[in-house]
Amino acid sequence: MPTNHPRPGSTRRARPGRRAGRGAPVLRLRLGFVVIAMVLSVFGARLVQLQGIDPKAYAKMAAAEGVVEVVLPAERGDILDRNGVPLADSVAGKMVVADPKMTHDDANDLARLLATELGVDYFSTLEKLREDDSRFEYVARRVPSTQATDVVAQVDALGFKGITTREDPVRDYPADEVAANVLGFMGTDEALGGFERTFDAHLAGTDGHARYTEGRGYRVPLGENSTIGAVDGSPLRTTIDRDLQWFSEKVLQETLDSYRAGSGAVVVLDTRTGETLALADGPTFDPNHPLDFPKDDLGSRALNEPYEPGSVQKVLTVASLIDAGKVTARTKIKVPPSLDRQDRSIGDWFPHGDIKLTLAGVIAKSSNIGTVLAADAFTPPQLTDYLEQFGLGARTDVGVRGETRGILTSGGAMTSQTKDRVAFGQSLSVNTLQMAAAVNTIANGGVRIDPSLVRGRAVTDDGTEVGTDTATERRVVSEKAAHQTMLMMERVVDDEVGVAPAAQVPGYRVAGKTGTAQRVDPECGCYDGSNSVSFAGFAPADDPRFTVYVVVHDPKVDGGGGSIGGPAFSRIMGYALGRYRVPPTGTRPSRLPVEW
Repeated sequence: MPTNHPRPGSTRRARPGRRAGRGAPVLRLRLGFVVIAMVLSVFGARLVQLQGIDPKAYAKMAAAEGVVEVVLPAERGDILDRNGVPLADSVAGKMVVADPKMTHDDANDLARLLATELGVDYFSTLEKLREDDSRFEYVARRVPSTQATDVVAQVDALGFKGITTREDPVRDYPADEVAANVLGFMGTDEALGGFERTFDAHLAGTDGHARYTEGRGYRVPLGENSTIGAVDGSPLRTTIDRDLQWFSEKVLQETLDSYRAGSGAVVVLDTRTGETLALADGPTFDPNHPLDFPKDDLGSRALNEPYEPGSVQKVLTVASLIDAGKVTARTKIKVPPSLDRQDRSIGDWFPHGDIKLTLAGVIAKSSNIGTVLAADAFTPPQLTDYLEQFGLGARTDVGVRGETRGILTSGGAMTSQTKDRVAFGQSLSVNTLQMAAAVNTIANGGVRIDPSLVRGRAVTDDGTEVGTDTATERRVVSEKAAHQTMLMMERVVDDEVGVAPAAQVPGYRVAGKTGTAQRVDPECGCYDGSNSVSFAGFAPADDPRFTVYVVVHDPKVDGGGGSIGGPAFSRIMGYALGRYRVPPTGTRPSRLPVEW
């Protein structure tokens, strides 16, 4: 029988998978552990070196490489309309920055390129690119992202180093010119006008800062490394209705163009709350490109430019007289062709002989003489006391810098001659919002409510709290006096007896008053031969919802408050009533007699 035992001296092969074949994997595993141990030993030695042996020396080396300080820009708060639609917001932008250590040798060529592409000053940029002991310098702030990226791409393509970008939000005005004179505009690093400046602390937020040590283009692990995050600004909600503001600006500019006028303004108030739904100036500007427009167009003439209100003032005078019990809407007045007072003669805008007008007729025909005769029942202090209660002679303080308070002579200093002229709208001055708020007092049943441009509450740069939450009310005249004045103002737009039928709004009862006044040259303090024409009114007359005031300065085409301001008023009021779906009251308009 054959046996399985090997012959003496022979060698038998080990079968696969037996113990004798496992030596190679074990050897490789051991070698791996050795390599890992060596790497860890190197890191450990380095850590000991850094932390224990000579940390000061390495910190000194890191500091020698350069500490970089970077601003982390806060995003500016949006300015919103009453419905939350942005009037001013922030969009993606970039800052272009330089590392002078890397740009020093190529500073001349880089400065020329950056000056050409970014519009920065060549010499100041050159200085920044060569700055000693700095690793971070601003070249340009608030640059549109695409422009900044293109510039850096050009720098890289030319083989230059050290120019990079960082996030830096850019202020944007998505509706362009809409409400620009209220909003203001921004410079590169500061607010330069309007609400942007008045509420800068509210809107700006607080920039953050990052500080770290950099060496050979990388952050040094054990160098300085600190970050304070940015705090974004807060939004500011206005009372402005963007669409109504746009329409008001459109109508105003068309009126200025048609009558070749120098400037103008429109105010639309919510009669019941005093909220300013539109505050339009013309000419206006685009806050995205403010330097493309004349300096005189960058502010708000509606608040900053005083002017004589003319005959719109008469409704304040007669409302005060009625409240004091001196007259009624039916008071009979004999109106002569002219009225001699001291060394001056007062006339009317229209020629006439002796006419017999009721007080309603005085307003409907806009008679200066009739108003003066009615106002004889007042002493100067009595008249000025009422006008002060209407808000004349005081700023509205709605948050616009540079607002004029106008001029109203105190009663104690007012002569009888001055009182005569003040009664029909001369020898005093107002701003547009101030006068609109005064007329709104009649629309609001005799109660004056402070006008507002900010919803809620906000603090201006001088610490004044403004907004709808701070608005106050006061009764100026009785509800009965306001109602009688409204009935008289309705006769102004009457087709048969009034001077402003073009101010009617189809389907609605309208109460209004025209105004024409001579303009004063501020340099000489004298009348310059030009006029300001206006129309103020409210609707529906018997249940007022809106008060609209249109002022046109220095028209070169003949016309008065009724023919120039009236049509503009009609269009704007009609738009507002339709937009807010205000139904007609369906009642009959006033038929007060105008003659006797």
